[in-house]
Amino acid sequence: MSSTSQKHRAFVAEPMGQKRAEALPGIGEVLGGRLRERGFGKANNVLGQYLVLNQDQHLFQRWLKDTCGANAKQQHDCYAGVQEWCSGNV
Repeated sequence: MSSTSQKHRAFVAEPMGQKRAEALPGIGEVLGGRLRERGFGKANNVLGQYLVLNQDQHLFQRWLKDTCGANAKQQHDCYAGVQEWCSGNV
């Protein structure tokens, strides 16, 4: 089992609320700004896209790459955080 970051653990442990996209694991200020420019400035907007894509890892990670230029690690970290959050909250 791979270890998770403190950011990941904090994200999955709390309600989604109105968190900014930068609260997502793998998403920092630069990627968060790009997401915001494209209408995905809140973590729940990104969660919605994850659900629209039927929770499919490949499609979600490709969407992150195409939408904000996330690299493979950032894509994986964000997917893992959203997926785990859904497992405990949806």
